[in-house]
Parts: sequence; structure tokens; C-alpha cells
Amino acid sequence: MAHTSASDIPSLTSFYRNNKLKAPNHAPLNGASSAYNDRIGLFHGDITTLSVDAIVNAANTSLLGGGGVDGAIHRAAGPKLRDECRTLGGCSTGSSKITDAYELPCRKVIHTVGPVYNHTNPAKSEAALRSCYRSSLDLAVQNELKTIAFSAISTGVYGYPSDGAAHIACDTVRKFMNSDDGQKLDKVVFVTFESKDLRAYMEIIPRHFPPASSTGDDAT
Repeated sequence: MAHTSASDIPSLTSFYRNNKLKAPNHAPLNGASSAYNDRIGLFHGDITTLSVDAIVNAANTSLLGGGGVDGAIHRAAGPKLRDECRTLGGCSTGSSKITDAYELPCRKVIHTVGPVYNHTNPAKSEAALRSCYRSSLDLAVQNELKTIAFSAISTGVYGYPSDGAAHIACDTVRKFMNSDDGQKLDKVVFVTFESKDLRAYMEIIPRHFPPASSTGDDAT
């Protein structure tokens, strides 16, 4: 199976240049900045094919594999990933843990446990999902990883609405990239597999990362 490197994943700047992303229909939530758009990527396909420094697995609390992207990552990595995960003692919702990647083309796997969407307490679900993204980014920096690719956490059987999840992903990543630690990352990639998640990101990304001028802007 062909592998895709971080440099081969189109940045938001490239998406705008090629008219694959449009300016937002609603007022943007942030100012335009090529400094962000050059370092954010969007990939529609199989996260297990990416040869980035780290991929983020939407894991369950056992960390021992499951359905969807979690199962796909474990199958592609081989049994040694499950063996290492057995030593970690599980993981709580909103938290993340890191392992080697074994037979995957990436260097590391960051396992994060997203929330099962709570329709009666969506604020609790939002806080947990934000924590998934933030703790994963923290782990990447702590381990001196420069490129990280996120699966669409909790949007599968956990039932998180795709639009809301994309908003949280974009907002949390943008705020992190504006921090000192965020400057240490070369590229953050949003990975979608389901069409509903791709549609959500195509709609939500321009509000958080609007198109910048060719000369570059530096709004934060």
C-alpha cells in the first residue's frame, strides 16, 4: 500500500489556491493567517497510510482495539501494538497515551479516548473532546514530534455530531498553534474517512482558518 508523507498532504493554503476550499459563508471566527494555513493539512482517506511522526487513534478506554479507525490501526500495526497497549493500564475519556507504531509507516501512535456524545449534557462532551485534542498535541510536543494527524475523534459509533466535532478540533488546534508549544509543530493534519466528516471540515475549516492573502497576514 502506498504511503503518504506529511509534505505530500495538501495544506489549507494549497486547498484555497486550488479553489478546493472557499471563503466562509458566515463571518470567520479568526483572522486570516498564512502562518496557520501553511501548517494545517486536510486528508480524506486511510490514516494508516500516513508516514507522519504521529497518528492519533480514536481509541476506547481499554486501548486494546475496537471497531472503525481503532480496529484499522491495530490491524495495520500488528499484534505488538496490542501487546504494548496492554502494559498501559487503559486510558480515561479525554486523556491520551503514546506508543510505538510497529508496522505502521508513522513513528508513533497517540491513543486518545473520545466521549460518547451526551445529548443531555453536550457541554461535558465538548470539554472531553477538547481535552482529547489538547492532550494529544501536548504528547506530540513532549516527544519532539513535528507532524501529527488526527482521526475524526468520536464521530463514529460514539455519536458526536460531525459539525460540532470539527469545530472543536479546529478551535483547539488553532489555540494550541498560537502557543509557544504550538510553534514546535510543523504540520497538523485533519484526517477524514467518512464523507460526513469531510463535509463538516470543508464547511468548518474556513471559519477558523480563513483564506489569507498571497502576501500573508499575521492575524491571530
